[in-house]
Amino acid sequence: MKKVISISLGSSERDHQVETEILGEHFIIERIGTDGDKARARQLFTQMDGEYDAFGLGGIDLYIYSGNRRFTFRDAKKLIRGVHKTPVVDGSGLKNTLERKVIRFIHQEMGINLAEKRVLMVSGVDRFGMAETFCELGSQVIFGDLIFALGITIPLHSLKALDRVARIFAPIVTQLPFELVYPTGNKERKEYEEREKFVRYYQQAEIIAGDFHLIKKYMPADLAGKIIITNTVTTDNLEDMRQRGVKMVVTTTPELNGRSFGTNVIEGVLISLAGKGPEEMTSADYNRLLNEMNFTPRVINFDQKVAG
Repeated sequence: MKKVISISLGSSERDHQVETEILGEHFIIERIGTDGDKARARQLFTQMDGEYDAFGLGGIDLYIYSGNRRFTFRDAKKLIRGVHKTPVVDGSGLKNTLERKVIRFIHQEMGINLAEKRVLMVSGVDRFGMAETFCELGSQVIFGDLIFALGITIPLHSLKALDRVARIFAPIVTQLPFELVYPTGNKERKEYEEREKFVRYYQQAEIIAGDFHLIKKYMPADLAGKIIITNTVTTDNLEDMRQRGVKMVVTTTPELNGRSFGTNVIEGVLISLAGKGPEEMTSADYNRLLNEMNFTPRVINFDQKVAG
């Protein structure tokens, strides 16, 4: 039996545990939220070190990417400083492989032609594989990295612009307290006063993609006809989006007992199956395991119509 646990800075209301079989291996998969308490998260990582086959680092990125550059969040590094036995993953390795496959699946297998589709990506540096694939397929992408992380009303319209901004801001942002740039803990449940400030970016887009907490950060009441491509959502999140008029939700990670876990959890599962450390895993390793699992994204179609 293999055990994978995600220790997250996110809300404890989203805690979940499942037992399942993947490629012949029995897994216990857990998620513990610490409501933004970094000291508690650090303590859990240290206490549980060696008791699990893999740790998922949730509610915070260890790395963000732009082109061939990788930037490390100081707060994330501090959280796992006491871990010496159990490998830790933040989902970035899987984002670079799985999420490319998901976007191509939507384009090629679901019959949704992404060429010229207007896409709002709330953060390109967080999901650079997804960002590159949208651009490769000819989508008209707005990257909201400055908007959603820093509240700066400057949309970015190309990977080149994203890379220029990342070179300037990422070395600074990754040294800041993480809660200044990402909703953690109780912030996930608060109503945001500035919700209407950036509503036009949602309205202009046909597809809204990226981390769900960033999508939700300024999410307007009217999302009629939109397609949401995201990661971890609960049944309450899905009902909320249905009531706002969302047409379709695609999650990049599979459903396990009614819940889609984060990419950090699924990456933990894959490195456990491979018997390798995160630094040893290659894109070929991830893709081989995903193919063996016959992975397809989870699709929730609220109106049972797929637009081409």
